[in-house]
Amino acid sequence: MTWLTPEVIGAIKKHMNSDHVGDNLLIVRALGEAPTATSAELTDLDLTAAEFTVTVDGQPVVVQIPWQQPLADRAQIRAEVVRMYHEACDRLGVAPRTEEQH
Repeated sequence: MTWLTPEVIGAIKKHMNSDHVGDNLLIVRALGEAPTATSAELTDLDLTAAEFTVTVDGQPVVVQIPWQQPLADRAQIRAEVVRMYHEACDRLGVAPRTEEQH
């Protein structure tokens, strides 16, 4: 059995969708080929990708963004999300938050 249980996925989704709403949107705009998205919610994830439901032109669209490599443990999820956030900020020309702002 994998470490990525429904409970772990649920906790990650809850955290991302309540504490990192703006980060989700930056990530899908820059890395998910949804530059006009007006909202983004992390709806699922597995060992290979994060799945977001985004709103584009008033319509829901599912966007999958692969991890750099398949996840081996839970700690990798945070590292991958932080990497995606910084990459999105760089692509969009947005200053990332400082460590104190997290």
